[in-house]
Amino acid sequence: MSPIEYVTGTAFVVAEFRAEENREAEPLYQDYIVELFLNEDTRAAAGRVATNFPSAKDLVRIRTRYLDDMLDQQLRSGVRQVVILGAGLDTRAVRKPAAGVMYFEIDDAATLAMKQGGYQRHGIDANVKFIPGNYVTDGLIDLLARHGFDVDLPAYFIWEGNTMYLSLDTNKRILGEIRNRVRRFRVSFDYMTEEVITKTTGDPGVTRLVESFAAMGAPWLSGFRDVRNLAKELQLTLIENVKTADLFRAYWLGRPMMSPIFNLYSLCTVAF
Repeated sequence: MSPIEYVTGTAFVVAEFRAEENREAEPLYQDYIVELFLNEDTRAAAGRVATNFPSAKDLVRIRTRYLDDMLDQQLRSGVRQVVILGAGLDTRAVRKPAAGVMYFEIDDAATLAMKQGGYQRHGIDANVKFIPGNYVTDGLIDLLARHGFDVDLPAYFIWEGNTMYLSLDTNKRILGEIRNRVRRFRVSFDYMTEEVITKTTGDPGVTRLVESFAAMGAPWLSGFRDVRNLAKELQLTLIENVKTADLFRAYWLGRPMMSPIFNLYSLCTVAF
C-alpha cells in the first residue's frame, strides 16, 4: 500500500471534526455539505481519536479556516484552477464556487465515487473534475493534464493533511514536480515538526496522538525542520508560514490552549 492511501482511512475522522464547527455559536467557517457523508460509525471513529487527544479537533478546525481564507484570496486574485490533493471529503468545490474556476480533486476511486454519488443524490452540482488515482505513484501533473488541467494557467494547490503521511523525499519530489511542470502556482500545506514524528516532544498527549493514527494504519512518516530552507532548496518563494498556535490565538481570543501541539503544527504557502 502506498503511504498516501493511508489518508483515505482518516478522511472520515477529519470530516467529523470539521463538521463539529457547524454547531458552534460563532463558527470559524460553515461546512454543512460534509455532513452528507457522516454517520454513527464515523462519529465513533472520530470519538476515539478525540478521547485520546481532544485538541485534534481544534487542529482540523484551524487549518480548515486558514485554507478557506487562503483559497478566497486566490480566487480574488484571478486563479482559474484549484487542485486538491488527497481530497478525501473536502467540500470546497461546492462551498466556494467561482465563475470560470475549475476544481480538480485527486483521490482513490472509491472515495471519489462515494463523494460524487452523494452530490448527485442531493442534487448538488459543482464545477469539479474527480480524478481517481495516486498522485504519488501515478504522476501528479500527468493525472491532471489528462483531465483538462492547463499547466500554463495560474493554479492553486491545496495539500491538506498529507505531508506527514509521506517521506521527506516524496514531499520534496511532489513540490518539485509542480514547480517543474506548472508555470505559475501557489501551494498551501500543513506540516508537523520532526519532534512530533519522532515522538520526542516530551508531551505524552502529543505522543498519544501520533500513536492513535498509527493504530488506525495511518502512521506519520515525516516532519519539516525548517520550511524556509525547504522552500529555498526547491527554488520556491515562501509566502507565509504560521504556527497553528498563532492562528488559535487569533481565532479564539482568550481561549486557553490545552496542548503544546499548536506550536509544533504549522501551515504555509509557497509560490513559483
